[in-house]
Amino acid sequence: MPDWLSVAVRTLLAVAVLFIMTKLLGKRQVSQLSLFEYITGITIGSLAAYISLDIDMKWYLGIVSLCVWVGVSLGIEYLQIKSKRVRDFIDTKGTVLIKDGKILEENLKKERLTTDELMEQLRSKQVFLASDVEFAIMEPSGSVNVLLTRENQPLTAKHTGIKVNPEQEPQAVIMDGRIMDEPLATMGLSREWLNTELETIGVTPENVFLGQVDANQQLFVDLFDDQLVVPKPNIKAALYALLKKCEADLEMFSLSTEEEEAKHMYERCSQSLERTLLEIKPYLKN
Repeated sequence: MPDWLSVAVRTLLAVAVLFIMTKLLGKRQVSQLSLFEYITGITIGSLAAYISLDIDMKWYLGIVSLCVWVGVSLGIEYLQIKSKRVRDFIDTKGTVLIKDGKILEENLKKERLTTDELMEQLRSKQVFLASDVEFAIMEPSGSVNVLLTRENQPLTAKHTGIKVNPEQEPQAVIMDGRIMDEPLATMGLSREWLNTELETIGVTPENVFLGQVDANQQLFVDLFDDQLVVPKPNIKAALYALLKKCEADLEMFSLSTEEEEAKHMYERCSQSLERTLLEIKPYLKN
């Protein structure tokens, strides 16, 4: 077999073997790596290159070595799952860099991290003052995670004592001009509903690059033609405006009628609707 053809065949074989081995190792190998996973990734890549190009040696020995490395990696990952001591030994523990707004210089030196690098990591978390940080830790993967002081944390519904319902994830119901039936079924919707919504905004499925439905069953679309502007759905705003009109109508009825019983009835209904609007306003005006 000519050398060029041998290299081509071995490269294809190396790609296939490397893909299978990476699938076996799992998603951690393509995310942020620990120290051992970093070494494993480099070695496996080098072995794959050896299998592809070294035509003078027995190429199948590279596959044997590759299988051994993958087997060792799987074994170590199993031990890490079963034992915290093994995890701490192989991946090491996280290092606290900031505590109570105070930078721990000794821990910075231990991780060989400069002040500029620490500030760069903080800025990547949208933090520009070290004193705003309650706690910062460098993870075994090398990333830095921060906990802001309570006064610097974003205000959430929990802070205000408001209970909110679980949010259902949006579903992509149209992709590349094709309707996706499974996401529609997940949202409890049908093609008829989708076609009605599309007719309302004046587009067809074939013109939609991406269509998504949120938890409130509102449809958002992005068209192939970026020059066309599609109005955003405003169902909640329309509902709020309709309820406000009903409240105003009830007040008008109470003022226009001369019957005391009817006047009191309209006033009670108007006041009840006003209280309801105050409660639901945060949900309809967001």
